[in-house]
Amino acid sequence: MSQTQPYKTVMLNPHDHVAVALEPIPAGSVVSVTCQGQTFSVTLNDPIDFGHKFAVVPIAKDSDVRKYGEVIGIATRDISPGEHVHVHNIEGKRARGDLRGIK
Repeated sequence: MSQTQPYKTVMLNPHDHVAVALEPIPAGSVVSVTCQGQTFSVTLNDPIDFGHKFAVVPIAKDSDVRKYGEVIGIATRDISPGEHVHVHNIEGKRARGDLRGIK
């Protein structure tokens, strides 16, 4: 059974879907992320490298993904808490006129 480790992470907005690892975190680690009085505890499914994101809440396919209070992309599939969040499961929306109703 894994124990919660004091890994360094950052999450700026309690409505964010992801947190960012400030150090490498091995798969199977239980990570506790606190943001503005809310605490999220997740078991990482994947190893997370420094600067990479992991989900702290479930993210449904086709939903916006929030980091630092801003939408950073759209989920291309369902993402479970503890999963690495990167180009393999989100797609950016910036400069995508087709995703903003711009023709």
